[in-house]
Amino acid sequence: MVVSQLKRTFTTMNVFHYFFAGLSDISISEDIPVEGDISMPVGSQNADNDFSTLDEPVKDTILRDLRAVGQKFVHVMYPKKSSALLRDWDLWGPLLLCVTLALMLQGGSVDSEEDGRPQFAEVFVIIWFGSVIITLNSKLLGGTISFFQSLCVLGYCILPLTVAMIVCRIVLLGGSGLVSFVVRLIVVTASFSWSTFASTAFLADSQPPNRKALVVYPVFLFYFVIGWMILTFSPSH
Repeated sequence: MVVSQLKRTFTTMNVFHYFFAGLSDISISEDIPVEGDISMPVGSQNADNDFSTLDEPVKDTILRDLRAVGQKFVHVMYPKKSSALLRDWDLWGPLLLCVTLALMLQGGSVDSEEDGRPQFAEVFVIIWFGSVIITLNSKLLGGTISFFQSLCVLGYCILPLTVAMIVCRIVLLGGSGLVSFVVRLIVVTASFSWSTFASTAFLADSQPPNRKALVVYPVFLFYFVIGWMILTFSPSH
């Protein structure tokens, strides 16, 4: 029995040797190019270390983010065809402007609901809900920018209206007569126009040419509502 098993084993080995004996003679020619590159670039590791912020001090991170927000403020105050707001988008600037504007409209009074002025939450919801609606409208009309890029542009373009709110608060310190109203009307109108122009300058190129008016109209209403809240603001006495 053992002998028969040994015979079968040797027979199997001879069969494998018969079929695969020629494989040992196969060699890869040196003239055949090998595709792909498995080597690591020399500068790749250094590049990753240069852009890594894991070991960066918190102070440097905060200062870098503040500089980025400041540069976007400059782009809004001097609107031109630039992709800075779209390429390096963030929501820190819009959040800061929204909170600042809501606090100034509320005036820091706990009974602002009784004297007819908007609550902090009302202003906050109006700004962010309006931005979301405009962004969804832009996407449904075939806009090519992302959801958060649109929110970034709309939020940063509130800057002129926030500046107008500060100016109106200063003007109201001298009284709320006719002259004060005229000055505030001029300031709010100019800021409203600037915000609308700046936002459309950044968003216009991302919309189909035959649908730009359908995108600009909600933007116009959005900043008009904010401007109206600023113009009709009156401090408590």
